[in-house]
Amino acid sequence: MNLNRLLCALFILLMALPASSKVKNDGDHRYKVAACDWMMLKRQKLGSFKLMKDLKGDGVEMDVGGLGTRDTFDNKFHQPHFRKLFKETAEELSIEVPSVAMSGFYGQSFLTHHNYKVLVEDCLSTMRVMGAKVAFLPLGGIKEDWTVDGPARKELVKRLHVAGEMAAADGLVIGIRTPLPAKDEIKLLKEIDSDGVKIYYSFQNAVDNNRDICKELKKLGRDRICQIHCSNTDGVTLDKDSAIDMQAIKKTLDKMGWEGWLVVERSRDKDKVRDVRHNFGTNIAYLKKVFQQQD
Repeated sequence: MNLNRLLCALFILLMALPASSKVKNDGDHRYKVAACDWMMLKRQKLGSFKLMKDLKGDGVEMDVGGLGTRDTFDNKFHQPHFRKLFKETAEELSIEVPSVAMSGFYGQSFLTHHNYKVLVEDCLSTMRVMGAKVAFLPLGGIKEDWTVDGPARKELVKRLHVAGEMAAADGLVIGIRTPLPAKDEIKLLKEIDSDGVKIYYSFQNAVDNNRDICKELKKLGRDRICQIHCSNTDGVTLDKDSAIDMQAIKKTLDKMGWEGWLVVERSRDKDKVRDVRHNFGTNIAYLKKVFQQQD
């Protein structure tokens, strides 16, 4: 058989293979789907990995522990036994930890907390154990108006630069969640001036402020977005949310060349808020259908 006939035969054989044999393995998807352990009522619990396996997700955004009025996070990873146990459990179930969240800063102020460097290092240390590349840092606990020029913004920029340099030293990134529009987030990143700080984009923030998600994503650009909270406020699950055009968002991210983790935080059915399996199972299945079917 000459070369041309051999190549033709191989082409026909490949075309005859069932479609399922041509689909990428789960680990090869450019978009992966995770959910927040604290919103699944599994904050720093080993059961979060088994739950995610059952829900057919790819990963868990693991919280670093509650903060409250403490000097440090209530982090189980302060104990070597738990470090080993969490890492081994995640590996056994093939569930990744793409990010570690400092959700305590939804309520406490990153701007004024006296111990912020220790808290950042606590998060980075946990990330190193679990192989996470992104730290999630919400700025919602800040009471002062730092969105305009002044002492509060100057101090926040200084702290974020320090935190970013701490992360960058290990090749890690701190993703900040802000209420700002994309153009102002770009300005903030320039002021922070650290490769270790990027934007952790939130669909909810865009919807709450009547902003166009696709335009915002394009404005920010691929390299400024480290991860995405791919959910809205509670009300309906993502498959029923008319405020988010997920197909258009996928096309936008495709054109941008962005790839990474889509993390479900909320979007719970208001009539079944505590039904974790229903809410997160529905959202994960929907995101996988949209983002992994043809990537």
